[in-house]
Amino acid sequence: MATALIIGDVQQGITGSYPFARRVVPPLTELIPRARAAGALVVFVHFAIRANGADLPPGNALFRSFHEAGDTFHEGSAGTAIALPVSEQDVVVVKRRASAFAGTDLDLVLRAGGVDTLAIAGVATSAMVAATCYDAADRGYGVTVLRDGCADGDTAMHDFFMDAVFPSRGFEVVSCAEWSGPRG
Repeated sequence: MATALIIGDVQQGITGSYPFARRVVPPLTELIPRARAAGALVVFVHFAIRANGADLPPGNALFRSFHEAGDTFHEGSAGTAIALPVSEQDVVVVKRRASAFAGTDLDLVLRAGGVDTLAIAGVATSAMVAATCYDAADRGYGVTVLRDGCADGDTAMHDFFMDAVFPSRGFEVVSCAEWSGPRG
């Protein structure tokens, strides 16, 4: 059994543009070295779209707004740089949709490492976190959600997912400080 800590969309353009996203930086900054020391694979997933728009879904106003935000979300720009300390042993994955699994090699990396349990954190709770949790469960991973390692622009939505939706799906919800790391 192996565990991975998946942190999604905690990147410069998001933490710099959306104040709610900054709240996750302190608890995750404290958690990351502890997770590494406990033997968890740390995976940073960041959102980036091609500047030429080749990966935009047709007619999708949300993704069009991301594209129009320019350097906040354009691949290779400072806005897509991870806003947390990345180490050599960590894995970095670029995604172009909400789920960390959609169109990425994340599942391949996790299975190569024998990972069967995920602790998921990031922004936004109702988007990247929820999509990644559902995708992970569909692929057979055990899922823990790190409550204070996640945030949403709508606090009521964040609380609804943490208190009702995630537990109803069988996902464990704990704080970063309560997370015990890899099991087994």
